[in-house]
Amino acid sequence: MARKSLIAREVKRQKMVDKYADLRKQLKKEGRWEELDKLPRNSNPIRLHNRCQLTGRPKGYMRKFGICRVKFREMANQGKIPGITKASW
Repeated sequence: MARKSLIAREVKRQKMVDKYADLRKQLKKEGRWEELDKLPRNSNPIRLHNRCQLTGRPKGYMRKFGICRVKFREMANQGKIPGITKASW
């Protein structure tokens, strides 16, 4: 499991992105780049990093499910993900 501080940092960044989303969009549309530069850096959505919802793992993230490959495999084998079965041919 990822460190709690890293998970908390991502949550904090997501809140800031949500808070400034409308303002950033408006400033970009009007071309007011100087004011856009004065906004907090973490308000830019490009600074977000996808993390597993269950463990906080940053690598091996599967967008469709919102979890990492390790948890995906565990849950799929236990039958906790509907429509997912282990391949056999």
